[in-house]
Amino acid sequence: MGNTQKNIVPSMGRYIDPLTDFGFKRIFGSEPNKDLLIAFLNELFKGRKVIRDLVYNQQEKTGPVKEYRKAIFDLTCTGVHGETFIIEVQRANQRCFVDRAVFYTASKLHEQGPKGEKNWDFELKEVYLIAVMDFTFDNTLPGKYLHRVRLAEEETGQIFYNKLGFIFLELPNFQLKEEEIKTDLERWLYVLRNMGKLEKIPVILHKRIFQKLFQIAEIAHLKKEDYMLYEKDLLDKWTEYAVLKTAEEKAMERGMKKGIEKGIEKGIAKGMEQGMEKGIAKGIVKGAEQKSRNFVKNLILKFDFSDKQAAAAAEVSLSVVKEIRASLKKGSIPKSV
Repeated sequence: MGNTQKNIVPSMGRYIDPLTDFGFKRIFGSEPNKDLLIAFLNELFKGRKVIRDLVYNQQEKTGPVKEYRKAIFDLTCTGVHGETFIIEVQRANQRCFVDRAVFYTASKLHEQGPKGEKNWDFELKEVYLIAVMDFTFDNTLPGKYLHRVRLAEEETGQIFYNKLGFIFLELPNFQLKEEEIKTDLERWLYVLRNMGKLEKIPVILHKRIFQKLFQIAEIAHLKKEDYMLYEKDLLDKWTEYAVLKTAEEKAMERGMKKGIEKGIEKGIAKGMEQGMEKGIAKGIVKGAEQKSRNFVKNLILKFDFSDKQAAAAAEVSLSVVKEIRASLKKGSIPKSV
C-alpha cells in the first residue's frame, strides 16, 4: 500500500537555524556579535553572575570524539576575571552525556595547573558549561527545560563549591507559545527553538538585541560560500533526523515490539526466560534488516532527497535507491536492499 499521508519536505526558511554548527557559530561565535552571547549568558545566570566582556578562545579539536562532531559543537570563552565559559550545542542524545560534560569541565580545571612552577596554592578560576540540548533527559519532569547544577551539601542544599557550574537547556521541553512569553530568557529559548522556521520577527522580539540577531541570521545576507556551508550543515541535520526517526520508528517499534511479544508468548510455553531471549533477538535482527530500506523510503517520501543524496546518506548503491523509488510509485517496497 502506498503512503497516504501528506509528505512534509523540509525547506530553507528566511533565517538560519541556530541549532546547526554554522548557524550557532555565526550568531554567537564572532567578535562583532559577542554582545549577543553576553546577553544570552546573563539571562541564564539571572543576576548571580554578570558578564561584562568575553574573549573567544581558539578552538582546539579536543573534547567530543570524531563520530560525534556533527552532533556536538561548542564555543569556549574567557571572562574578564579569568572564568571559562563552554557553550555547547548537542543535537543527539549520547550515552554518558552527563559524564562527558563533567569530564570536559574538569579538564578545564586541570589545565589551570601551573607548568614548571614549584609553588602553587591551588586557587582555581571558575568554569561553567552551558549545554543547549535538542533532546531531553530520560527522567525530566514534564515542562522542565532548565537545569542549573552546582556542588552543594546534601542535607542543607548549601553551596559547597561555587567555581564549577552546569546549565542544561532541554529545548524540546520548551513549549511556550508566542503569547505566553514573558521574560528575556524565554525569548532567547523561543529564538533557539523556532528561528529556523520563522518568516518574520515576532512582536515579542522587537528589542534592539533581537533585531540585531535576526539581521545577522537572515539567509539573504549570506555570501555564496557561507550559504553553501550552511546548506551542507542543514542537510547534515536533516539526515541525522531521518536516521534517528527511522531507527526509532521502524527498528524499535516493529522489531523490538514484535520480539518482546513473541518472547512473552514463547516464554509461557517453553519457559519465560528462554522464550523472551529468542523473541527479542529475532525482533532485533528483523528490525535491523528493515532499517536500510525504510531509511531510503523516508529520505525519498519525507525529505524529497534525490537518488544521489539518498544513496550517499543511506550508504547504499544508486541502483538500490532507483529500485525503491520505482516500487514506491507502484505502491510497494522491495523487501531487501
